[in-house]
Amino acid sequence: MPEPAEGEVRVRVHAASVNGFDLSVASGRLEGMMEHRFPVVLGKDFAGTVDAVGAGVADCHVRDRVFGVVTKPFMGDGSFGEYVTVPVAVGIAKLPDTVDFTGGAGLGLAGTAAVDAFDGANISSGSTVLVAGATGGVGQRALQLAVRAGAHVIATASSTEEKELVTRLGAAATVDYKADVTEQVLAGHPDGVDAALNFAGAPAALVPAVKQGGRLVSTLIMSPEDVPAEGIQVVSVYAHPAPATLERVAQNQAEKNTAVTVQRTYSLEDAEKAFEDFAAGTLGKLVITVA
Repeated sequence: MPEPAEGEVRVRVHAASVNGFDLSVASGRLEGMMEHRFPVVLGKDFAGTVDAVGAGVADCHVRDRVFGVVTKPFMGDGSFGEYVTVPVAVGIAKLPDTVDFTGGAGLGLAGTAAVDAFDGANISSGSTVLVAGATGGVGQRALQLAVRAGAHVIATASSTEEKELVTRLGAAATVDYKADVTEQVLAGHPDGVDAALNFAGAPAALVPAVKQGGRLVSTLIMSPEDVPAEGIQVVSVYAHPAPATLERVAQNQAEKNTAVTVQRTYSLEDAEKAFEDFAAGTLGKLVITVA
């Protein structure tokens, strides 16, 4: 049983969702990039109830419904278990009563990245926005935020099922990511788009699709210098689940400004199957229910 340190709470996990980050940790790709304290428990996103409160914590109480992202300077404590300790300074917020634990488990990491990318793109009513990676967890949420802001959204999708999904979420048009995305965008918008949100594929390939003075926002680059581009602003996004950001994500969910697509749920014992299914490709969040 983990004990919360000063500034931490212990959360009784009710549900947790799978992210690409978890597969990267499991495969060893982050070895040397972050400290690993074995045994490493996987899982970043969580939703549950506060079970114990550490010293110095004032705003979280036992039985509070919470969600968020396990955010520590090392790999070791994860949400794929019955309990996890998390710092209250980052990565945790109250879960609205109208959002169940299954939906809450899919909010944190993707929701934070989507909000940060949306803010970085400076989207307003009338903007034309390309969302590359629109069928993923981050892309779906960013697409909805852009539509909510009054933008004309072009979403990448290939299969009939994918096209139906992004259209249902509000996309005005689709382009096939299996073909030349930029070529398809420019065919309908010769001057380019006001903003391109890049969550999948090569960021540099989208530069010609953005009009002069526009923005290319990507979660796949470390720095704007990674993508040479003249006349457009390149913005790199690394999701930071600050409490204020998570509160905004939760509010969007509670007010139905955005929705989480939960494709499938698994028991904790079937987590390995969830990883296999995630690696094969999904159109929604895969959630592990714990209690």
